[in-house]
Amino acid sequence: MTVTIKTAEDIEKMRIAGRLAAEVLEMIEEHVKPGVTTEELDRICHDYIVNVQQAIPAPLNYKGFPKSICTSINHVVCHGIPNEKPLKAGDTLNIDVTVIKDGYHGDTSRMFHVGAVPVWAERLSQVTQECLYKAIEIIKPGTRLGDIGEVIQKHAEKNGFSVVREFCGHGIGKVFHEEPQILHYGRAGTGMELKEGMTFTIEPMINQGKADTKVLGDGWTAITKDRKLSAQWEHTLVVTATGYEIFTLRKDDTIPRTSA
Repeated sequence: MTVTIKTAEDIEKMRIAGRLAAEVLEMIEEHVKPGVTTEELDRICHDYIVNVQQAIPAPLNYKGFPKSICTSINHVVCHGIPNEKPLKAGDTLNIDVTVIKDGYHGDTSRMFHVGAVPVWAERLSQVTQECLYKAIEIIKPGTRLGDIGEVIQKHAEKNGFSVVREFCGHGIGKVFHEEPQILHYGRAGTGMELKEGMTFTIEPMINQGKADTKVLGDGWTAITKDRKLSAQWEHTLVVTATGYEIFTLRKDDTIPRTSA
């Protein structure tokens, strides 16, 4: 497994790409409401990335993906393709944005609630974000990949939820998906040790019901087999000498950008 250690110049460019990706999610929030289609949300994000940010939406044509963002509604786990079906009150929506700027990727996602959603849907979203934060908080040189997986899995399962196994976080930089794979389940003390300069995403997908998923006939859309809800939150970060720095932090985040 070859993991690229990023230089100071790489990291500065990834800061910029990460900030842009975060700004797309901040920009689109006001447009997420009942009646809007995910096709329209995709168009707004595409125009903003290309025309305002002078950047490239990484998903578009990536391995044949047809749109500029991923929109995953309710029981869709990830990689939902924007379409003409209107959102309705009570839907939960994950928007996943990856921006390329000056050859570097910034990758992030968050949950949106369309109108008022059921209390248990809010709870799933909250616990999933807590899983992400708890994982980020232990990032530092010497932490092992299994430590990340265990802290996420323990928190999800303690709250009665399950962790998706088929999809994971990943190294990122000039390449969209590179080593290492960041599993969201595992055993502490196992796996590769983190080193300063590693950059990757953590993006737990947590299910209300069972962990099992399946991919639909479009080859992209992953859903829960039991059709119960799924939630996901994602950040891109770097391992620093003493901890972490998040590249994709938003104003609504409640975790510090860098470890103390």
